[in-house]
Amino acid sequence: MFKPERDDARRYFCETWKKARAGLPLDGMESMIATIIQAHPEYQPWLENTEKSLMEEWLPENGETNPFLHLSMHLAIEEQLAINQPKGIRSYYEKLATQLGDEHRAQHEILDCLAEMLWQSQRNQAPPDAEIYLACLEKKLGKLQNYR
Repeated sequence: MFKPERDDARRYFCETWKKARAGLPLDGMESMIATIIQAHPEYQPWLENTEKSLMEEWLPENGETNPFLHLSMHLAIEEQLAINQPKGIRSYYEKLATQLGDEHRAQHEILDCLAEMLWQSQRNQAPPDAEIYLACLEKKLGKLQNYR
C-alpha cells in the first residue's frame, strides 16, 4: 500500500501540477490529480510554491481548509467511484450529480460524508464504517429531493 509521509504527498501533488502546467506527459494517478487540481483554482497557488506548502499548517479551528487534504479526499472519492467501493457509492454519486446538475458539487457532498465517517472513526477509535458513509449520502439525497 502506498502511504507517503505528509511532505512526500505534498511534493507529489506540487510536482504533478508543475508537470501538468508544463504540458508534460502524466501517468494515470498524475492525470487524476491534475484534473482535480484544475477544478480547484483556489489551491493552485499553494501547489505552485512547494517550499511554502511544506511549511504551512492549515488549522480547522481557524476556519482554514488544508488544500492537500481536500485534494486527497477528492482523489480517494475518484478511486472509490472507479471500483464502486463501498458498494453503491457510484449510484449515490450519479444521483447527487443529477440532482445538483454538477459532478463537482456532487463530489463535495460525498466529501462531506467521507469526512464525517473518518471523524466518527477517529472519535470512536474504530475502523471506518461504510454504513455511516452511505447513510450520510442517503440523508443528503433525501434532503435534495425534499427541496425540489
